[in-house]
Amino acid sequence: MPVVAMAQYVNPALIPYLSPIGCYLALSAGVIAHNHNHCPTFKSRKLNFLMSLWLAHFYGYPTFAWVPTHNLNHHKYVNKPGDATITWRYTNKHNWWVAFTYFFVSSYWQSDPIKQYIRKARQSNPTLYRQIITQYVSWAGLHLAMLGVAIAWHGLGRGIMVWSFAFLIPALFALWTIMFFNYIQHVHADPWSENDHSRSFDGKLINFLLFNNGLHAAHHEVAGAHWSTLPELHAKLAPKINPELNQSSFFGWCFRNYVLAPFFPQYGTKQIGRAGFEPPTGEEAQLESADVDALESGINAART
Repeated sequence: MPVVAMAQYVNPALIPYLSPIGCYLALSAGVIAHNHNHCPTFKSRKLNFLMSLWLAHFYGYPTFAWVPTHNLNHHKYVNKPGDATITWRYTNKHNWWVAFTYFFVSSYWQSDPIKQYIRKARQSNPTLYRQIITQYVSWAGLHLAMLGVAIAWHGLGRGIMVWSFAFLIPALFALWTIMFFNYIQHVHADPWSENDHSRSFDGKLINFLLFNNGLHAAHHEVAGAHWSTLPELHAKLAPKINPELNQSSFFGWCFRNYVLAPFFPQYGTKQIGRAGFEPPTGEEAQLESADVDALESGINAART
């Protein structure tokens, strides 16, 4: 990550070649941050904290935010009411425009759990609150420092351009793409189902590049599992999941839904089971409640 970024500082002529690689590396930082918050990389708390500081600079936001928005919220509700990242907030339609704007909608609604988490830490957990403030200061301070270095080396206009392509644009790409992944992994899945709550992509390329992040159903079932174990978990779960929610090609799926489907609707997704705003009723609701309780217990046990 730093080599690709700083090479653009040393020689801005490399920007067209290295900035796209920087975008991929920033996205990788986001995926690593996600995995790191579920299954810490080190045994040492200090090393884990330093890892979080390091990743935040490339990912584009302090990584503690994964905890209130993802670990404690999304994994609890999984696209049901209460999930700050629900895919059906204003519409259950699935098209390129809804997918593209999901980042802005989801970012707005995730701000509330983050604020509540910070407020609670400030009131009852001074150590955590100091860590949060340190992440914000480190993240903002490093970006300002690197902007200053770029301006000092290349002048105001060219310096801002170099910093933008080396750090800002990759960070924005990573933040948007992480949200997009969350959207496509849940849109038109059945959040009330025991097995059909998530869409998985088992293609080798996407999972090699993003640390098995395509195997989303397995991740939701055992949230604390190390990312390297997800293929084995996915193999056990796949036969139980609706085939429409087990896709082999991420890029092929995107092409069908966002290029072909506007002209040929049969290539688009269809709602599997119930949407998030269609809760079960009667005896089915009681069974769902028991399933949710069991799932939460499993997630908490895995996290511990």
